[in-house]
Amino acid sequence: MFFVKSVRPVSSALPPTMLLLGFLLYATGNAHAIDDRVPDAAAIAALQAKAQSAGAREQCFLYAELVHQMTELAGHQMNAGDDARQTLVAVHDYAQKIHMGMADDTKKLKNAQILMEHTAFRLKEILHSASLEDRPVLEATLKQLDQVQTELMMQVFKH
Repeated sequence: MFFVKSVRPVSSALPPTMLLLGFLLYATGNAHAIDDRVPDAAAIAALQAKAQSAGAREQCFLYAELVHQMTELAGHQMNAGDDARQTLVAVHDYAQKIHMGMADDTKKLKNAQILMEHTAFRLKEILHSASLEDRPVLEATLKQLDQVQTELMMQVFKH
């Protein structure tokens, strides 16, 4: 005869953040796969122009996409030994613009939140290999992205 001391439900074994991420990934499907390719200058310029001229419903996600692409560029620059501080400052600036672009389009907010979570993860990876000179900018940007991600999540739950 076998006795089991206690059985915990599977959902309580996972942190709430992982459960939420799983739900959001399930809810949004594969429509917006996260792309880790390094963008070129023309793609970034086109996205900047599109974000600036977009309506309120689109801006939040477009700025999140811009933050993501600029983060990938900064990581590439740092891996190549180039100075990435200017790119990191741009990431910080565009992350601030996400606040202004939050609208009532919950699907875009979910996508932006997922993208910001991935981008924060990438910034943490970059931080581990960053030089001491680049760390303050990276840490400030990471702190801001965490705040933006929290605000996006609150907006998603509000709707």
